[in-house]
Amino acid sequence: MKRPDEGELDKADGKTDATGKLLLELMGVVDRLRSEQGCPWDRQQTAQSLLPYLLEETYEVMESVTADDGQALREELGDLLLHIVFQGSLASEQGRFTLGDSLQTVIDKLVRRHPHVFGDQPAADTTVIRQRWEAAKQLEKGRESILDGVPRTLPALNRARRLQEKASSVGFDWQQVDDVWAKVAEEIDELREACSTGDGAAMQEEFGDVLFSLVNLGRFLRLSGEDALRQAIGKFEQRFRGIEQELARRGRRIEDATLEEMDGIWNRLRQEGKHV
Repeated sequence: MKRPDEGELDKADGKTDATGKLLLELMGVVDRLRSEQGCPWDRQQTAQSLLPYLLEETYEVMESVTADDGQALREELGDLLLHIVFQGSLASEQGRFTLGDSLQTVIDKLVRRHPHVFGDQPAADTTVIRQRWEAAKQLEKGRESILDGVPRTLPALNRARRLQEKASSVGFDWQQVDDVWAKVAEEIDELREACSTGDGAAMQEEFGDVLFSLVNLGRFLRLSGEDALRQAIGKFEQRFRGIEQELARRGRRIEDATLEEMDGIWNRLRQEGKHV
């Protein structure tokens, strides 16, 4: 496997060296914060205690990307990198590994899993590339199932899509999108039937099947269920706040408004949104 040589790396401009120096400076700042002369709060932190903040920063990065806010993304990527460096510093203190070890691991992995770039296995088809990637992961990690490795802590819609993608990588998939549409319709019918019986357990199961089939449809349409639902939530929130604001302009409290009145404002905002 041919790794990037020094000549290729030398083609990078001065920004590479500057970025490397800044990364080292950040690592030094974190080490100082963790030292006896550092910050009491930072010194108290553990890998576990930082997880909620790591997750929050990850979602803030996602939010800035979704909003196409470059300034926010610049800041949030730095915040996320801080947590990566912090976790690396904690691991180093415990003698487990260093951040350099993590960087080397990911570099080796990228080179190894891209034989069409760094080796002699050309592949222009992205499907073939994905299949090779998954096969390499299975072999490297000694996994028993192709479905292994998808974190159970992922948001459910994202986890559903990743499991579907993994199954698809070995050919277990619908052949055409019409089949997926039919499956969605079938699952909705089964949900209706379960609701007619009043069986709560059956309703729960069938509702989950509907959601799973919709995620599958989104995958075929190259749409993210998580992103689409997030967008729908944002749209609902914006319109509902619009109802509150319009009622306030009328001198009314939303608690006193009728459903018909709120629906009227909602539909007007919906129509206005279509013309934006």
